[in-house]
Amino acid sequence: MTDQPGSSPDNPIDNEADWIAAHIAAFNNPDHKAWPTQRGAPLLLLTTKGAKSGQWRRTALIYGIEGESYLIVASKGGSPIAPGWYFNLIANPEVHVQVEDRKFRATARTATAEEKPAMWRKMAAIWPDYDKYTEKTDRDIPVVVLDPIN
Repeated sequence: MTDQPGSSPDNPIDNEADWIAAHIAAFNNPDHKAWPTQRGAPLLLLTTKGAKSGQWRRTALIYGIEGESYLIVASKGGSPIAPGWYFNLIANPEVHVQVEDRKFRATARTATAEEKPAMWRKMAAIWPDYDKYTEKTDRDIPVVVLDPIN
């Protein structure tokens, strides 16, 4: 019996948005010349366990680095509602991450109010549109810290 899509972090359900699906495919291409980026911004793959469904889902996200941790932003382009993956990691903070060819488990947490300003500046330097997204929503857009599990 084969794994059903979403039944494990090794066989997740991939985000179907065309541009995200293309990035995910590029991570799995053994002949790649360079790792995928979004207009020059580095990308990682994040796999979360569904808050309600329990299914594993994967998406590509822009990231930054803070010490040994990775930073991502739950912006959804300034939508009034956070992306689904954010709700998933709040319910299930152990996630799976791929950065280039490195795959690892991590614990996800929302940056504290004290941490967020510096982390936000770091992420907005990588992807300036984050600042524009704050103008489109009343929602406090979270910065998420991914702490690798050794």
